[in-house]
Formats: sequence, structure tokens, C-alpha cells
Amino acid sequence: MRFSKAVVKFRIPILVITLVLMIPSLMGMLNTRINYDMLTYLPDDMETVKGQEELMEDFGKGAFSLIIAENMQSKDVAALKSSIEQVEHVDTVIWYDSLADLSMPMELLPDKIYKEFNTEDATMMAVFFDTSTSSDVTMDAIREIRSIAGRQVYVSGMSALVTDLKDLCEEQEPIYVGIAVALACVAMLLLLDSWLVPFVFLASIGMMILLNLGTNYFFGETSYITKALSAVLQLAVTMDYSIFLWHSYNEQCEKMGDKKEAMAIAVRDTLVSVVGSSITTVAGFAALCFMTFTMGRDLGLVMAKGVIFGVIGSVTVLPALILVFDKPLQKTRHRSLIPDMQGVAGGILKVFPVFLILFAVVIPPAYYGYRMTNKEVYYDLGECLPEDMEYVIANTKLSEEFDIASTHMLLVDANLPAKKVSAMIEEMEQVDGVKYVLGLESVIGSRVPEEFLPDSVTSILKSDKWELLLLNSEYKVASDAVNEQVDVLNTILKKYDKGGMLIGEAPCMKDMIETTDHDFKVVNAVSIFAIFVIILLVEKSLSLPVILIAVIEVATFINLGLPHYFGHSLPFIAPICISTIQLGATVDYAILMTTRYKTERIAGADKKDAVRVALATSIPSILVSGTGLFAATFGVALYSDIDMISSMCMLMARGAVISMVSVIFILPALLYLFDRVICATTLDMPRAKKSDMEVLTV
Repeated sequence: MRFSKAVVKFRIPILVITLVLMIPSLMGMLNTRINYDMLTYLPDDMETVKGQEELMEDFGKGAFSLIIAENMQSKDVAALKSSIEQVEHVDTVIWYDSLADLSMPMELLPDKIYKEFNTEDATMMAVFFDTSTSSDVTMDAIREIRSIAGRQVYVSGMSALVTDLKDLCEEQEPIYVGIAVALACVAMLLLLDSWLVPFVFLASIGMMILLNLGTNYFFGETSYITKALSAVLQLAVTMDYSIFLWHSYNEQCEKMGDKKEAMAIAVRDTLVSVVGSSITTVAGFAALCFMTFTMGRDLGLVMAKGVIFGVIGSVTVLPALILVFDKPLQKTRHRSLIPDMQGVAGGILKVFPVFLILFAVVIPPAYYGYRMTNKEVYYDLGECLPEDMEYVIANTKLSEEFDIASTHMLLVDANLPAKKVSAMIEEMEQVDGVKYVLGLESVIGSRVPEEFLPDSVTSILKSDKWELLLLNSEYKVASDAVNEQVDVLNTILKKYDKGGMLIGEAPCMKDMIETTDHDFKVVNAVSIFAIFVIILLVEKSLSLPVILIAVIEVATFINLGLPHYFGHSLPFIAPICISTIQLGATVDYAILMTTRYKTERIAGADKKDAVRVALATSIPSILVSGTGLFAATFGVALYSDIDMISSMCMLMARGAVISMVSVIFILPALLYLFDRVICATTLDMPRAKKSDMEVLTV
């Protein structure tokens, strides 16, 4: 009570301090680097990651792009190449003339080298940068190359993808927040009892969101998914806390005349309830930190921090705002549009066996769809972008003109004899889907000794430690075919050079597939266990955690199973995140109803009345909370052109509705069915069982 009285007493200083904190928070948010490259979140000990580091350290080469020029004469292509070489952070440009401009007769060069770089109406060049794939300067270089090249030239590669993704995100993210705020506001205007209070809520939550985003500065950087979703999720998830304080405050105002005393009690009650409620949400997000694919940790930490800020705001900033604006808030109050739910609750209980049967029937197809959806996810990050993006167009051109869908790089020991390298190249070119392997040996063949080549040529593909080879594949990144190809190529590589490394987008994607598949199982297990323990401690019951988690997990199965039946493939990160977010964010609905059910049973009500009262009193809060989460995410899902963000928001919106429906219709039936088990396995509930028997005797 001391804390709540202090909040009321120092309400003006609280608001002043919060407003002052907005300045460094805004600066922190603007100066937090955003990472758009998913591959950087792979564990550092993976060979593909180490290979990328070796490429940078030994060759000074990081990012890589293939550039296609259509309908250009050779002299114009040569001029274009020369211009690209002048772009800052471009390390090397490899075209036909890079290898053909040698002090030897042209007829000595293999014909296939020319053919692999040229078709009837297009030519291709490879560009290496001296910076990493997703660094800001690499993206600047990509933009400059595009401005130099014009419409006849197309730039592919991860750096081009990251550049387009960043530009699209920066264009759309302010709109995401605007849509989420507008629709959440509409939901609150319809479901709350004041026309002004939604705007007060949004002011309080908005300040906490800015604090959360500003403190991300101390992490160094966050992923673009985290940036895009964190504000929307924090708004949706922490809205409940504001609603609880508002309702509690109005209840206390009816009991006593002193507004300040009423607010002090409301803050105390809110703190007790909200802390218990928020722990499950924090646990759901914290479970993401157990992913070895560290983007999960990025999102998990930011969102867990956001929930904590939401709790702090609901018991400090919001009470201060409500007291400051109390008069206009009271003047704009109106009757809630949500009617009394006693009749609805009684009707649901009358037919509870129907819902039990429905629950049992839906589990097998829901679980099957859930399992299949997890197998049908896609990993190709290019699929997240609209078809009219420059990167997507460039990749399509590369595939159509040169039959190249992915490019691998090989690092082999520089001291490996040329004959062995040639044999390895020959063997690799026999592998299904391999177009060709480009290395010094494939350029000069066996007729020209390597020492005859000028340093300007050898330095492109060879250092003191490594020789670099480029391998173009017909198979698409993240496809089963390319993953099998990578396995075969690695086997051949290790046969000739045990220390050799196969790197590039496709090998990295293969590692990502294996990593996230393991992560999905770990994160699911951790989130379920953590929330089980929390519910066990909160409800002091062995059976209630099982029942509550079962209801939300089946809702999650339905939500994640529907994409399989709709024929819609999800981005790989969506099922991992949604399975924990939906559990953590919506299990509160079940806890709310169950806590009231327990209270009624302990007070002496029979099981039917206890369930009916719990259901009737919980439905309004569940409707407001679920509708808020739906409203904040559904609009973003419809608007976003980035499928990874759109899919995750759609899953969250649909998950909120499915969880809401499951808790309202299924949970009461399960509480009624397992009442005797619950009484026997819950502290203080045996007395409820006794009182029930006394009622039946009377």
C-alpha cells in the first residue's frame, strides 16, 4: 500500500520524469541498428559461419552478388564493370574479361568460361564486397550500383535482398504502428465504458513502448522482425493491464468518495493481479531465448522487457494520467456495450457435453495439421518479398537467362595440388544440379601453368591460405534438392580437403533449417514447462495447469494447423514464435476464469454455480483482451507486403480469437467435468468438495 500511495502522491513528478525519459528513449530508438539478415543469427561455431569469416579475413571479401546485364554491347558492359569497381566497398568484379585479359593467346582459354558468363542477350558478372552481407555500407553500395546500372541491369544476392527488405520495412513500419493503434483504439471505444479512456491508455502504453524501443540501444542491434512486431505486440499484450486498473479504480470510486484513496487501492490490486498475469506472458517470450538461432533471443528479450515496462506503466504512469484527467474521463463515460453474461454462461453450461465432444473431435485433425504445417514452412527469405521487388526480379532473370538459382563458394587449402583441385572440380560438376565450378584450374585448364598468370588474376581466386571456387547451382535456396546437393558436395570436398569449407546462402540456409527444427522442440518444451510451473504456483494445483495448458495448446494446434488445410506455407520463424507467444499471451484468459472458479468453490458454491459465475464474470474481460490483441495485429497482417511480418500478425490475430473461443466454450466444460479431480489436487479445494456434498445433502 505504501507504493500505491506514493504513486498517487507523486503523480505529477512521475509524469514529468516519464516525459523527460522520452527524449533519450527516442534517441536510443533512432540509434539502435536494425539487422535485416537472418543468417547472422546462426551459431558462431557452425562451419558455414566460420567459412564466411575466413573469406573476409583472408580474401577481404564478404558480401557477394551476381549482376545480370541485358542487351548491352561488350564495350558497354566493360564500362559498367569499370564503374562498379569504383563504388566504395566493392572489392572485386569478376567478368569474362577479368579472366580473359591475360598475357596469353585467347584460344588457350576454355570455351565454357565465355559461355557461362554470356547468353545471346545477357551477360553476368560476380561482385564481391569488402564488407559483410548486411552492413549499412554494403546496402549503400548496392543502391549505388543500381543507380549506375539503370533498368537493363539486375542485382541479385543476399545483400540485394537485405537492401530491399530494409527499404520496404522503413517505408511500412510507421504505418504498421498507425494501423495497430487505430484499430486497438476502435476496439476499446466499442468495448470500454468511456469515450476518452482509450486515448489515455494509448498515451501510457505508447510511452512504455518508446522506453522499450529506446533501451534496445544497449543490445547494440535488433532484428527487423523484432522492430516491426515489438510495438504492435506490446500494445496488444499490455492493454489488459490498463483495462484492469481502470475497472478497479471505478469500482473503488463507487465504494468511497476520495478519488486518491480509490486510486491507491486500485494500484495495489492491479499490481497484485497484473504481476501474476504478466509472469506467464514473460515466460512465453523468455522461452524464445533458448533458441540456438539467436533471432529468437532477440525477439524474446525485447518482448519480455516490453511486458515488464507495460506492468510498470500500468501502475505508475497510467494512474497518474487518470487522476490528472479524471473529470473529462468521468464526463465521457457511457454504458458498456457488452451485456450481462449470466444468461450466456447458463446457456453454455446447459450444453457443455457438446463442447467436450467437439474438443475431443477437433484434437486429431488440429494436431495433424499442426505437424504438417511445421514440415511445410519455407526458408527462402526471398519469398517474403513482393514479386515486383528488384531482388525478386533479378533472381528471376538469373534463373531464366542462366539457369542459376543459387551460388555456393568453396574454400580449399591453397597448397592442394592443382591436379587434385581439377579432379575435385570435375567430380563436383557431375553432381545433379551443378552448372559449373569456377576456379583457377577451370579457367586455365591443364595447358597453362599457374605461375604464368599475373598476380592481378591469381589474387582474385587465391591467397596464401585458401583457394576460392565459385559453384553455380540450378537448385533453389532452401529446397530439398539443394540441401541434398550440399551434402554430396561436402562429401566430395572433404575427400580432397578435410579442412575445406562449403559456404554461401544455400549451405547457411541448410544449417538454419537444422537449427530451427531443433529450436522448435526446445522452445515448445521450455515454454510449456515454465508456464506449467507458474500456473502450479499461482493456482496451487496439480491438475489445473494440465487443463489450462491443454486448452491453449489445442487452440494453438488449430491456429497453426489451418495453414496446412488452406494450402498456405508459412515462413520458418512463424510457428516457433507463435507457439510460445499464443500460449504465453492468452493463457491469462484461462487463468482469469479458473481463479474466479476456485474462489467461488472455496466460498461454498457448488460446481455448477462456480463455473457459471466464473464464466459470466470472465467473458467481458476475455472479450476485451482478445479483441484488443486481434485488432492490433489483424490490420498489420492485411497491410504488410513482407510475408514474414504479415504471416506472424495473422497467426497472432487468429490465435487470439481461437484462444478466446476455446476458453469461453471449452474451459468451463472441462472445469465442470473434472471438478472432483481439481478439488482433490488443489490446495484449499477439499473444503470446497465438502461444502458441495453438504449442498447436495440439503
